[in-house]
Amino acid sequence: MRLSTSSIHYMGLPIEQACRRISELGFEAIDIWSAHQGCPHLDDVLERLGPDGLKEMLGKHKIELFAFSTYRGGYARYAELLGRAGGGVAVQGSTKAAKPEELTSAMKQFIEGLKPLLELAEKYNSFLAIENHGNALLNTLDSLKAFVDVNKSKRLGIALAPYHIQTQKASVTEAIRICGRQLLFFYAWQHFPKEKQLPGLGPTDMTPWIKALGEIGYRGYVNPFMHGHLEPDEMSAHLATARDYLNDCCAKTGQNLKT
Repeated sequence: MRLSTSSIHYMGLPIEQACRRISELGFEAIDIWSAHQGCPHLDDVLERLGPDGLKEMLGKHKIELFAFSTYRGGYARYAELLGRAGGGVAVQGSTKAAKPEELTSAMKQFIEGLKPLLELAEKYNSFLAIENHGNALLNTLDSLKAFVDVNKSKRLGIALAPYHIQTQKASVTEAIRICGRQLLFFYAWQHFPKEKQLPGLGPTDMTPWIKALGEIGYRGYVNPFMHGHLEPDEMSAHLATARDYLNDCCAKTGQNLKT
């Protein structure tokens, strides 16, 4: 399996130290966060390292760039940096929730409004992934269906957060299948408190999730994730558990998700 994880797990460390820890844990790629909850990493890369410095740092630690998470600041601010660093996925949210009877028209309007960002994605050889979230337009299984039906751009897709699917008592495997080839980013993230959000620490059996990812031909990284700030050594220990657990899940499916 191809695994990445997010720099915000080490938001108290400089980006170089976050990359070193993520690489030493055996993760193949990194998702670098902008200033959500004060995470300094992406703005530091933008202002201090630039694309060449970012590529040099990632090369030193033998880690790939998977994504920029741009919930704060937005994709446009970081589009050129992402493109000149080699391209990747930019993750951001949608907009306010719509009534069920207005869902399709609201989704059409939302995706139409993304055209300037998709032009940037085309220019900088990158992709824009919209995350599902509580009380947002992209939230329910029906909204995922509406998104997939309306979206015709190869540069646009979904960043699926099972945490928010679970809050609705909905099926994560069904959500994965609905997304299909439009799934660009997958959080291995469950709806439980504190470190139990991570794979292998909370009680969710993620083997069906991994199996479903293989069935749809998911080509991105699986990204174990949690919100909350732990000391770096504690976070590393938990991420190691998550890594081993996800590899065990993959082995149980009899699949090899490496591409």
